[in-house]
Order: sequence, then structure tokens, then C-alpha cells
Amino acid sequence: MQKILVLATGGSIAGTAGDQGETVRYVSAQRGVDELLSGLAVPVGLKMEARQLVQVDSKDMSFAIWRQLALSIEQALKQPDVKGIVITHGTDTLEETAYFLHHVLQAHKPVVLTAAMRPATALGADGPVNLVDAMTLAGTDGAHGVMCVMNGRIFGAEDIRKSHTYRLDAFAAGEAGALGALEAGQVRQWRAWPEATHKAVQPEDLPEDEGQWPWVEVVFSCVGATGAAVDALVKQGVRGIVVAATGNGTVHQGLLPSLKKAQQQGVLVVRAARVGDGVILGDDPDGIVRAANVTPVKARVQLILELLGQH
Repeated sequence: MQKILVLATGGSIAGTAGDQGETVRYVSAQRGVDELLSGLAVPVGLKMEARQLVQVDSKDMSFAIWRQLALSIEQALKQPDVKGIVITHGTDTLEETAYFLHHVLQAHKPVVLTAAMRPATALGADGPVNLVDAMTLAGTDGAHGVMCVMNGRIFGAEDIRKSHTYRLDAFAAGEAGALGALEAGQVRQWRAWPEATHKAVQPEDLPEDEGQWPWVEVVFSCVGATGAAVDALVKQGVRGIVVAATGNGTVHQGLLPSLKKAQQQGVLVVRAARVGDGVILGDDPDGIVRAANVTPVKARVQLILELLGQH
């Protein structure tokens, strides 16, 4: 019999509060995976295996955990008895972890991240149904790729982003839209499952020492922007800078000279629109190349992997 492998990392889905009515002030990463899964239905014809990889609030997600997660998933993908993989995660950095995994894994099986906007102790906790939905998707024939399930919607790793601070429907996919939905325990597919891309870095290539990961920062272009932060970062040895650019990728004139100087000193600089939707159109007259159609935080992940791939 094939199985669904559940890898737990903590987050609000494992959080607890002192009051059942409390959905905002709580402590994340308190309950173990066995307690979270207790009483939940497993897809028919499949069994379930659970592992507690780490127990962390996702605001504190680290490169070391990313490496551990990627290696664990890669190993599971090779096992013929594993039908699909579910990862429990916090919502704060869910989109970054999903994007990272999409770009280091050859996910020929479903790799499904899920989370919760409310702690496990809340009367209206969303974690249990999200977990059941994630297991349903992970056990679906033909499904593959790195995806996220939240509030009955299926999102691709490249498209998902957190768009609200506390509502249950806190995630969106911009103009791309969701891949599908889960309704009455059934998967409704609207778009193609995510396809594997060329991997510049494999999980086994990821540095074990966090200090060996490339240092990449995000700098905002905004009213009154200057190059002081960029100059300081370059002096301290930053290897990459993502500019969260205004509008259609524009950069403040007070910031641009320092960015160009950084490039001349070997720092990789890319720009990504801080606007929620749309691609950056036109050429790159200022010499700062555009990242793919992603948010600044995902562009940072992209640049980190690019730098890792240079070794």
C-alpha cells in the first residue's frame, strides 16, 4: 500500500493560545505532528507516515531547515511506496519555502505545503481541513509539482503569495490564479500542475553551514531613497541585492548610482516590482536586469540559488 508522507515544521497550524476564542495572540509551533493528525481521515487506499522535522515559527525559517527539508523530500520522492508528500509550515514564509523547493526539486510527485491562519486551539481552527485537503491532493493520481493548499484553494509555488494579515483566505496567486480547488473532498483542477524546471542547484549541493549560503538582501526604492544602505551592504560583503522597484520596475535616482557601483564591484543586482501584479515591461536602460515575474522575496530566493549554482 502506498503512503502519504507528512513532514512537519511547526507554524501557526501547530500553535496554541490560552483561550479558544483567541486567533491572533498565540504561540506558534507547540503541537507535534501526531497530535495534529489525530482523528483526521487519510485518503482511501493510502496509509500515512508522519515525521516531525523541526518545530519553528516560520518567521524564523532558516537555510539549514530548507536544506533538511529539501533532502528529506528528495529522498521520499525516490521511494516507490510514497504517493505524495505534505509539509506543514507557517504562513509567514510559506511562499518563500514553496518557491525554493520548486527550484531545487524534481517533483514528479505532488509536494504539497499547507498551513493555518489560526492556532490549533481556536474554535474555528482552519488547520485540520487544510491538512485533509493537502493529503487529498497529495494522494491524487496524476498530480505533481510543488503546490500549496490553503482555504480550499490549490496554488502553484511560483504564483502564491500571502495577501492578508489574518483572514482565512489570506493567500492569492495574482493574475495567474489558483491551480484548482478542493470541494467536498474532491480535487477540481483548473490549470496544469507545475512542471519541473532546470535545477541549477540540487538538494545535495546546498551548504550545510548557514554561513556558506550567499548573502542577498532586498532594498526598497521609495520616496527619498538613497544609496546609503546599499553602500553599507557592499562594504560588509553582500553578494546580491534585489531592488524592490516602484511601478514598472523604476528605481529612484538617489539609489541608482550606488546600485551601479555595487555591480562594478561584483555584486549581482536584480530588480523586481514591489507592485502586486504585472510583469516589468520594456528594456533595462539602467543596466539592472529584471527578475522573473516574481515578488522581491522570491527574486531573493532566485538570486541565492543563482549564486549557489556558480560554485
